[in-house]
This record gives sequence, C-alpha cells and structure tokens, in this order.
Amino acid sequence: MKLWGGRFKNSSDELMEAFNSSLEIDKRLYEEDIIGSIAHVNMLFSQGILSDLEHDKIIDGLESIYDDIESGALLIAGNHEDIHSFVESNLISRIGETGKKLHTARSRNDQVAVDMRLYARKMAHELLEVLDSYLEVLTEKAHNHPYLMPGYTHLQRAQVVTFKHHLLAYFEMAKRDKARLLNALEVLDENPLGAGALAGTTHNIDRDYTTELLNFKKKKENFMDAVSDRDYQIELTNVCTMIMMHLSRLSEDMILWCSQEFGFVTMDDRYSTGSSIMPQKKNPDAPELIRGKTAVVYGAHTTLLSMMKGLPLTYNKDMQEDKVQFFTAIDTTLSCLRIMTEVIRTMTVNKENMRNAVEAGFLNATELADYLVQKNVPFRDAHRIVGEVVLHCEENNSTIESLEIDTLKKFSEMIEDDVYDYIEYENILTKGIKKELL
Repeated sequence: MKLWGGRFKNSSDELMEAFNSSLEIDKRLYEEDIIGSIAHVNMLFSQGILSDLEHDKIIDGLESIYDDIESGALLIAGNHEDIHSFVESNLISRIGETGKKLHTARSRNDQVAVDMRLYARKMAHELLEVLDSYLEVLTEKAHNHPYLMPGYTHLQRAQVVTFKHHLLAYFEMAKRDKARLLNALEVLDENPLGAGALAGTTHNIDRDYTTELLNFKKKKENFMDAVSDRDYQIELTNVCTMIMMHLSRLSEDMILWCSQEFGFVTMDDRYSTGSSIMPQKKNPDAPELIRGKTAVVYGAHTTLLSMMKGLPLTYNKDMQEDKVQFFTAIDTTLSCLRIMTEVIRTMTVNKENMRNAVEAGFLNATELADYLVQKNVPFRDAHRIVGEVVLHCEENNSTIESLEIDTLKKFSEMIEDDVYDYIEYENILTKGIKKELL
C-alpha cells in the first residue's frame, strides 16, 4: 500500500519501489509507530474529530496488529514503502474504511519524527542502564584489586600506580559519558506530533494532550523545526562515539595487558578465541573487535553530520538514511558495552606480574628526586643525579632500592639512611597526595 498516488498517472517502476522502500530498516519502529498512532487517535477522539465507534475500532485494530507482530503471527514484510504504510495497510485490511481515518491531521513527516524520538528515548534509557552496569563492574573490580602496577607514558614505564587507580580512570570517563547521555535525553524529549508536513493543520488538534500521552516533557514549538530536526540523533551518536573512544582505549590496554610481554591480566576463555593453525594461541578478540567497531560508530556519526549539513528546510528524502546510521551507532555501542562489562567482570588480575614490572622499571626514580629536593637540592640537580643513579643500575643490573647507602652517597652526599623510606614502593603511595592512588 502507498500513502500517496492520486496525482500520478503512472505507477512507480519496480526498481524505484525497491530503491525507495525502507521497511527492512525501519521495521524495528513498529512499537513506536503503533504507540504514536494510538496517542494520535485518542487525541482526535478527544477533539471530536473521530466518533466513539471510529475511535474504538481503530484502537482495537492497532492493538491487534501489535499483538500479532509480538506473537509472530504477523511478519513485517511485503511490498510496503515503510513501517508506517505497513501498519496502516494492515489496519485497513482488518477494520475496513474506518482505518483510512487514522492519518487525519497527521503527515508522515511528523509521524516519522515522533516514532524516531520515542525509539531514541527508549534506546537512550537502555544505554543508560547498560552504562550503569559497566560503571558498577569497573568500580567493583578496581576496589577489589588495589595492586601496584606500572603507570605508563609513551608506553614506557613511568611511575608506580595501582591497578585500582588505572581502572578508575576509565570509571571517570564513563561517568562523563553518562552525563552526556543524560543531557542528550533532555535534548530529545520534545513532541513533534501535530506539526504535520511542515505547517501544522487546519484541524483543531490538541498537541499538549499528545505530549502528555506520549510522556514528552514539552512539545516542539516550531513546526518546520519539528519535522526537520535530527539534532537529537546526532547528540546521541556523539555520546556513542565518546563511549566507544573510551572503550577502545581500554581495549588497547586490555590487549597489551593480556599479552605474554605484559601478563598483567588473563582474559576468561569465554571472551577469547583461538587460532586455526597455532594451537597455543589465545587471542583477545573481544577487545580487538571493540577497537575495530569504534570506527563503525565514528562513521555512522560522521555520516549523519554530513547528511544533514546541506539540507534546506524542511523534510528531504535524504533523511530516510538517518535510521540505518542511528541504529548502527546505538546497536554497536550497546553490544560493545555489554561485552566489555563481562570482559572486566571475568578477567583475572595477575598481581605478581605487575609487581615484577614495577620493580624492573625504576619507577621510584621520581621519588628519589623528590627526596633530594626535600634535602634542599635544586630539582634540576636532583633530576641529573637520579639519572646517573638509574644509568648505574642499568649498567650493573640492579635496582635503585637495592643499592647500598654507600653507593647512593657516591652520587650525592645529601642521601641518608632515611632514603629507603622514600623509595620502597609500598611507602611511595603513602606520601603526599599519592595516598589517593590507594
């Protein structure tokens, strides 16, 4: 069924019909389409535009379509332009001529707009729920593993930190992502229904009533903006890009940590894969896929921005392409968040390997310099002295903390026996604001 056609002499070419159809993409909007239509019909009835009988027949028909789709009795398929024509066609088949009154005082433009906002709101809440689970797992894993580990700059061992503090850095990133998501929910929570194609309607409809029925915070004030606005999608896909960027960075850490060269963590077998030729391999495919899928989400977000940048007001068919990009970004982000949550939950943290890496990296060098500064040695001189100590250790296969006091004094007479209290790794994290690492 087409929702248009009276002014055309010829039917659409089959090639054009296939090219124009979006049913395979937007069929997931069936629930939102029916919810929006029920609200619209209730409003039409409240305004005296539909009779009691017409209202009841249409509502019963819409509810039966929803029930049949949910049960699998009705498959969303066939020669339909989109989910909106699919629902209306099925309604007319079920209840007859009365079904043709469903679209009174409504355009497909505001219908699509309200469906997508309802769906975006639902998915944003789902994303919020999954993000909360991820945050919970991060903090639980962090607090249960306050072990010493190397902190890195330039992928070189730099200073001693804790596994807890490292994971909590990703917790902070995810908290910011949650704040962005809550802001995006505010942006999208407006009702476009009633805007018509672009200029409202001559029918005396009640937009405040549909706003209440659909649980929107407010109605869209400008009709033209209501049907052409895709900012809310771009806001949400931007949140997705930020979440994915942070997941990708954590994935990179995970890939390094579970390698034999690091050995800081062991990924659970359930989230690893093997090799078709090398029997010994255990590959970190979950974080590698997350790292790769980040590019997919970036692409979807960039496509939406590029698609919208040159469109005049109001609706243009280009906008049909928003759905595949939006769905891709949301679906991918949700799946990656869920997987990473389980990877973190089930991984084993190898305390001894991290401690060995700490001891092999001269990660107390900065603290030795700070010690000298407290002995009134200028920092630049202290920096040079400790550099000489590190060079000595490298040449003699030793560590700073293992050097005898007489050896240390050869580099600076300011070094006393109390130096060991400053350079023992457990003690380092008890001094100054470093206590916050624990």
